[in-house]
Amino acid sequence: MRALNHESPHPYKLGYTVNHRRLLIAALPLLFSGCATISGSQEQFFVCSYDVVWDASLETMKGYSISTQDKDKGIIETGWLDVPPTSERTFGIFGREGFGNMERARMSVSVKRLNDVASVSVLETRQRWHSRGGATSQATKWWPVDPSEEAMNEVSGRLNTKLMEKGCVNQ
Repeated sequence: MRALNHESPHPYKLGYTVNHRRLLIAALPLLFSGCATISGSQEQFFVCSYDVVWDASLETMKGYSISTQDKDKGIIETGWLDVPPTSERTFGIFGREGFGNMERARMSVSVKRLNDVASVSVLETRQRWHSRGGATSQATKWWPVDPSEEAMNEVSGRLNTKLMEKGCVNQ
């Protein structure tokens, strides 16, 4: 009977190989879905001119303090606004109230030209003050939290209504 030799001829390599093609095929769906799932933005497509979609987006965001407005890049960003927390958070073993439990948010709207349609993405960036315990400087700063779906839906809904009034079709 012959014994199997599991030792590799190279001291730092294992005695088995990886099928790179299978690994690539398995990783492709993760790579292509990664950007969409990480960003968290709500994207809609409209059969409408870029200018009409841009004007409707600006009109929708008029109630906010706009800090960036660039039609060539298709970006509208608001300044930071203090907002009610999405959840009440307590700290420590005794459930103490946490240092004000403050949150702030800003909205970003991105308009892109695509052949005969325009895409609009709405994203809220939200942060919570002092959501980590401790006495270091890392404990007293703004930390990212999940965006409010309700706030993004409200902006998307208003924009959708304005564009439908202008004759644009949502795809």
